[in-house]
Amino acid sequence: MNPPPATPQPGWQARLSTPLARAAALPAGFLGDAPCFPTGYRRDRLLVSGLAADVAEVLVDAACLAGGRLEADPEHVPVELAETTEQRAGRSGRLGTAGGALGLRRLRLRAVDPTAPAPDAADVLHRARVLADGRLPGVGLDHVVLLTPLGANPFHGSNPFHGSNPYGVGSQVPIESYAVPGSGGLQPVAWAGPAPVRAPDTAFAARRRPVVALLDSGCGAHPWLDRAVQRGVTCDGEPIGLVDPALDPQTHPDLVGPLDGGTDPASGHGTFVAGLVHQACPDADLLVWRAVAPDGSVDESDLVTALTRIAQLVTWHAAGDPRGRPVDVLNLSMGYYHETPTDGLFDPTMSELLAVLGRCGTQVVCSAGNDATDRPMFPAAFAPWASGTPAVPEPDGTAEPVLAVGALNPDLSSVALFSNDGPWVGAWAPGAAVVSAVPSTQGGLQPAAATRFAGRPRASIDPDGFGGGFAVWSGTSFAAPLVAGALATALQPDLPAPGAQEPPESARARVRAARTLITTTTTAAITSLPAGGTSPG
Repeated sequence: MNPPPATPQPGWQARLSTPLARAAALPAGFLGDAPCFPTGYRRDRLLVSGLAADVAEVLVDAACLAGGRLEADPEHVPVELAETTEQRAGRSGRLGTAGGALGLRRLRLRAVDPTAPAPDAADVLHRARVLADGRLPGVGLDHVVLLTPLGANPFHGSNPFHGSNPYGVGSQVPIESYAVPGSGGLQPVAWAGPAPVRAPDTAFAARRRPVVALLDSGCGAHPWLDRAVQRGVTCDGEPIGLVDPALDPQTHPDLVGPLDGGTDPASGHGTFVAGLVHQACPDADLLVWRAVAPDGSVDESDLVTALTRIAQLVTWHAAGDPRGRPVDVLNLSMGYYHETPTDGLFDPTMSELLAVLGRCGTQVVCSAGNDATDRPMFPAAFAPWASGTPAVPEPDGTAEPVLAVGALNPDLSSVALFSNDGPWVGAWAPGAAVVSAVPSTQGGLQPAAATRFAGRPRASIDPDGFGGGFAVWSGTSFAAPLVAGALATALQPDLPAPGAQEPPESARARVRAARTLITTTTTAAITSLPAGGTSPG
């Protein structure tokens, strides 16, 4: 018997050409005179911020010393935030950087000898910092940024490539137990309660709905979300994130790895996040963009492009430009570890884009990470630090700061063992064994037993049969959207009328009050830890 016709799928090259698949691991060592720490990056690229001084000569010399040459990456279209000369000059004076545009240039490394391998970006960056006497701000690696559901992150602890699956199913290691189905790992469940109640549009004649933006892995169809989710919003006609439907992990759950029908580690992530925001604020409109590859990875340069276009929408709205869109909260359940988080040589582009959003009254919420470490993970660690020295200079007081969220256990009184921690974590919410919506997909596993009786099918639970549309999952990825939804609920009573214009100062004051309320509430849940416990900081 011939098999049924196959649904057209992208070729294996397209499916497996993900940032994570092409990433390299940078070990601990030195970049110039600065100590560096492990991270994941693209070895054939360097990023140069528009805020950097003229660094072309030193980068060309460094590439030459490494046996290579630099060229503009033909696969990258630079996107710059449209700003006034006064705004650029103000940023230059505040940061001590060049007064260029807020954006990135991506440079590609090639070997001079076509038969030789291209030089490594980390080596070229090291040489460039030596040539620049140890100082080269605004030039960096193209880091690989990952979604952070527990069990799908190969960047474990201080070693960015610690095995292909650091959370082994069945492991007796306490942290890894969170990834085991039945202990917080991804598994289907039945939802027995009522759906979140979304008020009709007629209830929002005097004030608009709160808007929560999700830059994630997209959002699949789901009865809870179909009225709330808006997909495909562009920036003046330019797409934000990825748009190829054939590579959408919400629709096609097995795009990476062997062709065994197994559900990809990050499949359903964006829908799960959207479902949590919807539970916390059913009346919110959700702007959803897909930014990551099917394995949950995105290049830092592509993430910055998406953030630039979102920031453009928000700044246009704040200026009364009809091309803009209001965004009250932006949720980023993703992150990466920077190799030099203490030497001030950060590329300032991402942190400044988040500050631009904060100046317009958008609250950015980030997940803290799942590696049980106090090593700063970004963009979460762009948040203010309660103690110690921030990784980067904090923006001036006109920008509402990033809010980093750690995960609590279901008891709501203890920090989940996997959650990152540190003085940059400003809020806490349930993130272990939480329940939310997932796409109605079917993986390749089967029930352990199945039979029929009286004409009815009988079976044990299918471990990856998500036809019911709900699942349990764990990770700081899922604590963050609960806080994002809570913020939207707190903002809702004071929002302006649909289409009304308001000064950014009013939007900032509103979000500041909501953030104070939410952080006080979530932190209060863990102020009384058991004897011998450690304060989350």
